[in-house]
Amino acid sequence: MAATSASTATSATAQSSPLVMRIIGAVALAHLINDLIQSVLPSIYPMLKANYGLTFTQVGLITLTFQITASLLQPWVGYYTDRHPNPRVLPLGSICTLIGILMLSTVSSFPMILLASALIGVGSSTFHPEASRIARLASGGRYGLAQSTFQVGGNTGSAFGPLLAAAIIIPFGQGHVAYFGLFALFSVGLLYAISRWYTSHLSLFKLKAGHAATHGLSKTRVIVALSVLAFLVFSKFFYMTSITSYFTFYLIERFAISVASSQLHLFLFLGAVAAGTFFGGPIGDRIGRKAVIWFSILGAAPFTLALPYADLFWTSVLSVIIGFILASAFSAIVVYAQELVPGNVGMIAGIFFGLMFGFGGIGAALLGHLADLHGIVYVYTLCSFLPLLGILAVLLPATKG
Repeated sequence: MAATSASTATSATAQSSPLVMRIIGAVALAHLINDLIQSVLPSIYPMLKANYGLTFTQVGLITLTFQITASLLQPWVGYYTDRHPNPRVLPLGSICTLIGILMLSTVSSFPMILLASALIGVGSSTFHPEASRIARLASGGRYGLAQSTFQVGGNTGSAFGPLLAAAIIIPFGQGHVAYFGLFALFSVGLLYAISRWYTSHLSLFKLKAGHAATHGLSKTRVIVALSVLAFLVFSKFFYMTSITSYFTFYLIERFAISVASSQLHLFLFLGAVAAGTFFGGPIGDRIGRKAVIWFSILGAAPFTLALPYADLFWTSVLSVIIGFILASAFSAIVVYAQELVPGNVGMIAGIFFGLMFGFGGIGAALLGHLADLHGIVYVYTLCSFLPLLGILAVLLPATKG
């Protein structure tokens, strides 16, 4: 009888909330713009470092400032909007991003760079929980597909950001950062249109009604599973931030290539991240999220361990493989966690996006300090062991997803 009721409830949900790809696509486009703007910041680190005489530690503090504002607010935004969904959060957050990117084009001191970075982070923290909720609402039950499409938008933006920065900002100077404000302005309009659709569909998305847990796990096992997921996010994003924040410096120091060439190598890595993200969600829908999580973290280890000893060609090849494999995990992790704690879609999305930014920020500051002390090559040798933490996936319980 219970199984029949659950099946009926699932069927009703699928009928009342069908797959709406145009909305998922629009949210993914907004995510692309949001993360494209965010990626401008690390892309101009070499220029900022040279212009203002910054140390690697100060570069890490810029990332830390952005990541903390982007991470600490996200769970609270998600927790609040789970109970009081507010479509206006999306365009308001984009306005905050617009102000931050325009400031970044004009500031002339380290403290003001930190303030501009913080504002961009605040815009991001208001975007991710609500946008992730809308993607799930429009998924028609295909949660992995929706989450990976949403995520691949962000990763695509992160990949193209360095290329646009290399073409627009590096040759012409910091003032040209302002051109990225046009993307932010477009995003305000796009998110306003999405918020109108969201407003008209809020009645279909009663998070606390009809969302009882069906996985049969005790509260203790759920807490253990969430803790394991947090450790896996730590290993993934500490390693990822070593690439996104310092890969250009590593390539320039180790292989004596130009800044523009280093940006191209970063683009290849971030493009692989986008591709891995796209495939991770749908594969998780088919074969189970635990299998994807297991392969994605631990499977990258042989390649990360080899990277510090490779020449320039194989460094490029290995970085692409690493990016593809590591990226396939995050969509599966978010959906897996949402299935563990049903009825808290926004809060769980906020927590894990927050962990992503928080671990990335802490990692950037810590790795920057280590680079100042021991050199950038040492950082990559040390980080190469992080994916071995993927062995912790053995502790995750099996679920129906």
